[in-house]
Amino acid sequence: MVMTIKRGATKKSIKIILENLSQDFKPKGVDVKKFVGKINIPKDALDIQKEFRDEWK
Repeated sequence: MVMTIKRGATKKSIKIILENLSQDFKPKGVDVKKFVGKINIPKDALDIQKEFRDEWK
């Protein structure tokens, strides 16, 4: 969405425009923060990465 702020706009009108923009904004994608610390990996992450890379050879 594009909003035009004209020259001479007051601080109050700019704040209203910014509030309207923030209400309409919906982030795309997945909220990964809810998964932080939820998965326990039994191996070292570097070892797992090496195994995945070796599968391509």
